[in-house]
Amino acid sequence: MYSKEETQKLKREFWVTFAEEYPRKWTLYDTKIKDFSFKFFVDNKKAQVLIDIEHRNADKRIAYFDKIEALKNILEEEFIKDLVFEKEYILENGKAISRIWVEKQGVGFSNRKNWEEIFDFYNEKMSALELFYLEYDEFIKDIEI
Repeated sequence: MYSKEETQKLKREFWVTFAEEYPRKWTLYDTKIKDFSFKFFVDNKKAQVLIDIEHRNADKRIAYFDKIEALKNILEEEFIKDLVFEKEYILENGKAISRIWVEKQGVGFSNRKNWEEIFDFYNEKMSALELFYLEYDEFIKDIEI
């Protein structure tokens, strides 16, 4: 069991190592859509690649989600399988967002033996989501509220 400081240090080392092994600029927050971002997540049970839609205006948030959901078949057939779509995902702080994600269970950042597997998962899945977004961003951005 790690102390809080050791856990933070290990997590920092995890992200630095990932950045060194995959030294590229990820889209992440640079989507040109307010409160629409791509994210990496890891804890000691799973690794995830996510699209979070956190717009304060629920109608806009749901409109962006619906646009991606309308492309679900294309997304899963041509880019990435096993995605979870959740229109109303509640964060720990009680905030409702929309979230689309894929995860790898049974891996964690505290086991260095998992790192390569997680990094490969991140690279494969985030690259696929970014390619999808680059191809369909104009369609996704074009919402009517």
